[in-house]
Amino acid sequence: MRVACQIELSPSEREILNKWSRGRSTQARLQQRGQIVLLAAGGLSNKQIAERLAVDERTVGLWRRRYSEKGVEGIVRDAPRGGRRPKERRKLIQAIIDKTTQEKPRSATHWSTRSLAKELGINHTLVHRVWKAHGLKPHLSRTFKLSNDKHFVEKVEDVVGLYMNPPDHALVLSVDEKSQIQALDRTQPGLPFKKGRCGTMTHDYKRNGTTTLFAALELLQGKVIGACMKRHRHQEWLKFLRQIDKQTPPDLDLHLIVDNYSTHKNPQVKVWLSKHPRFHIHFIPTSSSWLNLIERWFREITQKRIRRGVFHSVQELVDAITDYTNTYNQNPRPLVWTAKAKDIIAKVNRARSTLINSQQDETLH
Repeated sequence: MRVACQIELSPSEREILNKWSRGRSTQARLQQRGQIVLLAAGGLSNKQIAERLAVDERTVGLWRRRYSEKGVEGIVRDAPRGGRRPKERRKLIQAIIDKTTQEKPRSATHWSTRSLAKELGINHTLVHRVWKAHGLKPHLSRTFKLSNDKHFVEKVEDVVGLYMNPPDHALVLSVDEKSQIQALDRTQPGLPFKKGRCGTMTHDYKRNGTTTLFAALELLQGKVIGACMKRHRHQEWLKFLRQIDKQTPPDLDLHLIVDNYSTHKNPQVKVWLSKHPRFHIHFIPTSSSWLNLIERWFREITQKRIRRGVFHSVQELVDAITDYTNTYNQNPRPLVWTAKAKDIIAKVNRARSTLINSQQDETLH
């Protein structure tokens, strides 16, 4: 008949085990093993310890024996298990990483865990673990756009300079148009949200026309000058410039930050600007809409008022936009630009360098 080994503890060992068995931040496995050894040292049999701790009797016997043989160190670390040798496993992990990052499957744009596992003749669970450990997500991709504007640096320094150090006796306005806003009416009424269920709306809809929102964000106070118009031409742009002229103090210069849309550079617009010298136009670089702060306000009105709205006519849509703008202007919140021009330029240069190196690597392969 097998007899459980006797456990004797020194004062220092007992102190360590007591700390483990009572500590709230101790790992659960160490806490359980410490309790097993303490009870074994108290003279309890494996069966009694198993019943008291609600664990398997074999588990009690394992850690009792391990402590008897190796002391505290014997229960801190698990014994080595079977499986691939460490050297072989390292090679396999490297093969998974290399395949994932440097090759593509013949009939797909990216690997899945199962397709890569089949290619390497291994279990897909191992592929998943390696991907997770190394932050590899071949099923995901992100879009990007680098500006090819020849005057990118000068324009960034100009616009960011206006944001961070606006001129005296002047207003800085971030201006743009949000075109083709649709007045959508759902084909069926949605259900309101309640506990345990989000609100619903049909995926199909009825189009009732569109409008274009012209908006200018005044950076000092955060107020917005807005107007909805049927079309998006230089005539409407000139009309909006006249509105800005009327709704701003006449003794202040106006610095307008705009994108490179053709209506902003129309000959008639240039003639009008030449007759109104207090207007100064600053163009952001091409493909750099993120540099125009009004885009941030457009995102807010889209999320809060337009995207989930139901509009039976264009006029309802216009009224909703106007109401949102008026409410916003009652308690405006200035948007503060913090990124320095040199940091933006350095980041874009790094991205451009990475892109060039990647293209060169693909050419070599």
